[in-house]
Amino acid sequence: MQVLQAQLEIGPDPAEVGRARRWVRSRIAGSGIGADEPLAETLILLVSELVTNAVVHTGCPAVLRLSLPDAAGDEVTERGASGEACREVPATVRLEVADTSDRPPRPRCADGDETNGRGLALVDGLADRWGWSPEGAGKRIWCEVDRCSDRSADAETCDAAPAACEGGAAAYRGGATTYEDLAYEAV
Repeated sequence: MQVLQAQLEIGPDPAEVGRARRWVRSRIAGSGIGADEPLAETLILLVSELVTNAVVHTGCPAVLRLSLPDAAGDEVTERGASGEACREVPATVRLEVADTSDRPPRPRCADGDETNGRGLALVDGLADRWGWSPEGAGKRIWCEVDRCSDRSADAETCDAAPAACEGGAAAYRGGATTYEDLAYEAV
């Protein structure tokens, strides 16, 4: 499966969060993910949270990276020995925000009326996997969402075929990512 990888440079300005959301919307539009799919809105919310954290908590420029399965490969079906379709393999969307701050992300517990402190809890609740790792003098925070575990009816498909989901998770275990046949776009 081919993966489109794109990146956007983000300045240390809160207005950049809206620009990042618009940029991601434009990229997912041609990926086979419908604008009205819950997955699209989940991705936009995740971008909002990760970019906001980078801009607000570090005050440093950042780079947003988006890895999308190509439109033709978003529903991969493996074939059994006799050629029959046997299960769907999830297509994974990966978001990364790299910044130059060496301060690790720190989840907070927001109380009642507080307006801040819920970002990483939202990422944890919406993403199938997330984490962070040092990158150069800074860090990279990433999250992944499997197309089959859209947190809706499709999640049952994922539960019904755990080997398919485990295969997707194993490819990204520990934050190390291996993609074959990358198409790359830098903005």
